[in-house]
Amino acid sequence: MRNLFNFIIRYYFFFMFLLLQTLAILLLIRDQHYQRSFFVHSANTLAGAAYNASADLRSYFSLRSVNEQLAEENTGLLQQTNASFLKTDRQVFEFQDTLYQRKFSYVNAKIINNSVNRRNNFLTLNKGRRHGIEPDMGVITFNGIIGIVKNVSENFSSVISLLHSDTHISVRLKKNNHMGTLIWEGENYRETTLQYIPPHVELEIGDTVVTSGFSRIFPGEIMIGTISDYEIRRGDNFYTATIELAEDFNKLSFVHVVKNLMREELDELEENAFTTQ
Repeated sequence: MRNLFNFIIRYYFFFMFLLLQTLAILLLIRDQHYQRSFFVHSANTLAGAAYNASADLRSYFSLRSVNEQLAEENTGLLQQTNASFLKTDRQVFEFQDTLYQRKFSYVNAKIINNSVNRRNNFLTLNKGRRHGIEPDMGVITFNGIIGIVKNVSENFSSVISLLHSDTHISVRLKKNNHMGTLIWEGENYRETTLQYIPPHVELEIGDTVVTSGFSRIFPGEIMIGTISDYEIRRGDNFYTATIELAEDFNKLSFVHVVKNLMREELDELEENAFTTQ
């Protein structure tokens, strides 16, 4: 306490100056309209800048949780799409709809490793066996197909990217339902190749390509991309088209893993059909 008094006594004139200066400013602001308006405006500007900086800082640190929340919401929306259900009955009841039975469900996941510049590209997800992920499940976003789950550990899974030489996806032209096969020739990560479109089919630049719905891995109507070029190569009897992918694989963050709830039933049925032939 003695030191505090000594400090105040030593700087007595300085504190007196601050006090008088403050009183003078307050009197000036109170009695002069222009100065009062200027002071209030300046104070509001400084306060607004401070609040804005604080909000930006909070937003930056909350980006991760926001992205995860959006991914979860997107997964919920996918659960409600028509492609996630299989039509099983013609009877529709008021309180219990038996017309549609869920065929696909989705698990949200984050990409923790990704490549786009190799001949055979892979991704790694932060979800694994304990989250319900299994091999041969599809991986998608709202913009398109990403790949197929290859290997699964307890907490992680590896995915064969669409940008892989072994990837062959059944697709169709949205405008006329003609089927084709999607492959990647290893050149540009923003493009892939559509094969086996018959020559009598009318193709146009900009035609949309989607999943066929015949796969056990992917629902139908999932966006792939649009035709940017096409030709009949020498020695071929079909069109080969270049597809500009709707999804930019170099910017991927969150994905949805697709689970076919009827896959075991389909596998068992078709296995029995082949063994009885």
